[in-house]
Amino acid sequence: MIAEETLVNQLQQTETQASAFGVLVETYKERLYWHIRRIVLNHDDTDDVLQNTFIKVYKNISNFKGDSKLYSWMYRIATNEALSFLKVKSRMMGVSDSELQDRLVENLEADVYFEGEEIQLKLQKAIATLPEKQKLVFNMKYFQELKYEEISEILETSVGGLKASYHLATKKIESYLKEQKEYL
Repeated sequence: MIAEETLVNQLQQTETQASAFGVLVETYKERLYWHIRRIVLNHDDTDDVLQNTFIKVYKNISNFKGDSKLYSWMYRIATNEALSFLKVKSRMMGVSDSELQDRLVENLEADVYFEGEEIQLKLQKAIATLPEKQKLVFNMKYFQELKYEEISEILETSVGGLKASYHLATKKIESYLKEQKEYL
């Protein structure tokens, strides 16, 4: 794998930009796909947001200063693109953000690309009930196994705040799952 600093330099040079961008896409597309997928929940929407993310990265790579890691910068772009996509989608459908989340989770059952079992579906339903920041923090920590320091860089927030958000998210998910178990 190419060193990040070398990749950034190649991305910012006109003569090497195209080939370096191919390396960038190959290196990060799967990780970014799953990051976005956990936010928008739908495969086709994820593909659209992923494409928009890479377009933004390509257009703005010359502005990348190296103050953060390249993947942190791209994750931030992907996160913002995914959240913007959901806001536009909820407005177009004339529903609230939480109603949209409910619909997206319900649609997971019919999504041929969702390979989860019943417990994973219940977990996704529990995650959908979380406030946006807790949802992001939980997904990044639990599914992507990112360190708090990496999440802090991506979301531009304190490690202490992230730990609190993650703790609250796990408690809410636990409570939701216990509640669902009682109804069965």
